[in-house]
Amino acid sequence: MATPVNWRKSSYSDGGNGNNCVEIANSPAHTVIRDSKAPAGGTVTLPAEAFTNFLEALKGHSTVTDFARFRG
Repeated sequence: MATPVNWRKSSYSDGGNGNNCVEIANSPAHTVIRDSKAPAGGTVTLPAEAFTNFLEALKGHSTVTDFARFRG
């Protein structure tokens, strides 16, 4: 998979410098996740279906529910 260019940051990111959360990028087949504090660092790539299942499993956990807003 090529390096994504359409990163989106969580709306829960710190208002001061905006670097306290995660960013994701989607393609039809995959979702890529990275740490917004270290964007040049590693990423996690999940098949689209696995990411959807991941979101469903995390619902109700306040530190990660914003992931659902990224689905596109």
